[in-house]
Amino acid sequence: MPKMKTKSAAKKRFRFTANGHVKAGPAGKRHGMIKRSNDFIRDSRGTMLLSKADEKIVKVYMPYDR
Repeated sequence: MPKMKTKSAAKKRFRFTANGHVKAGPAGKRHGMIKRSNDFIRDSRGTMLLSKADEKIVKVYMPYDR
């Protein structure tokens, strides 16, 4: 059986923690910050852990990076 390919978009956006959870940057922070509230910008700093449902999807995209 040949190796599966990792989704290039996923490897740029997600990282795994030591326990196997998935870290991601917040959505909605790429551009257009002028129209966002200061509260939104402040809350969106750093990274966050994905929910279990989203975690399953990302793990399918990245078969070898767990």
